[in-house]
Amino acid sequence: MQLIRHLTHLGPLKEGCVLSIGNFDGVHSGHQTVIKKLAAQGKSMNLPVVLMLFEPQPLEFFLGDNAPSRLMRLREKVIQLKLLPIDMLLIVKFNQLIANYKAENFISDFLVNKLNVKHLVIGDDFHFGKARCGNFAMLQEKGLEYGFNVENTHSYLVEGHRVSSTLIRDALVSGDLVTAKQMLGRDYSVCGRVAHGQQRGRTIGFPTANIQMFRKNTPLSGVYAVTMTGINNQEIAGVANVGTRPTIDGGNKVILETHLFDFDQEIYGQYVEVHFKQKIRDEERFDSMHQLKTQIEQDIIIAKQILNS
Repeated sequence: MQLIRHLTHLGPLKEGCVLSIGNFDGVHSGHQTVIKKLAAQGKSMNLPVVLMLFEPQPLEFFLGDNAPSRLMRLREKVIQLKLLPIDMLLIVKFNQLIANYKAENFISDFLVNKLNVKHLVIGDDFHFGKARCGNFAMLQEKGLEYGFNVENTHSYLVEGHRVSSTLIRDALVSGDLVTAKQMLGRDYSVCGRVAHGQQRGRTIGFPTANIQMFRKNTPLSGVYAVTMTGINNQEIAGVANVGTRPTIDGGNKVILETHLFDFDQEIYGQYVEVHFKQKIRDEERFDSMHQLKTQIEQDIIIAKQILNS
């Protein structure tokens, strides 16, 4: 998969392409189905498969800290998209210029002149352009004018529910990791580099691998049974806390701290992935480090039972 971070870096697509546009947050089972369908169309037309996404996501641009929490950072999204049959991933910076772009000009300038799109797969609820004036019907009309087909992605259902990033986010907030996994097609996970922390965990016998979340808000918080991958091709069991560590410092920076069972290696700087299996409890503030230590001991017992079952 070729990663293109700006339209000026895109070479001429003389024969055209097949294209889909979206946030693809979570790269869930619905996204995967759309992309595989798009790839089949690309193969039948002998054209490259192109995905266009915006960074930041439009709602993040407009709502700032009040935007819905991300399921994935951009790098995590790229990692998952690389596993799918995509030829080019085009990342367009969403700024005031793009926000003010008229829908008709977006079609002519981006889709036709830059990408030479021949087949577009898009959701029937997709809106774009200034004041969100562009929609599926406009794309169909302009497709007839410019000579490209427009196909509806249709809703992808899991147990009767339409799969969406919003429903997955809601499931994570409520601690329902089973539903989140069904819709994602895999365990929900977070990737990042292991960073140096204050090493408070070591003082009470529970060293942790810390990952900065680097997001305005997170879709989950609390204590979880987890596994970690990315270290010597192993899947290592552990217990993790996602939160602001109210007993230790109570700041506003969200950190993912993972205590790995029967593990004693220096892994600072390594890029790892933490897979969330089941929620144990909400994050709490304890009156003393002794109380915190006692609770962690209980969390570890519960996490081991969950992971061994």
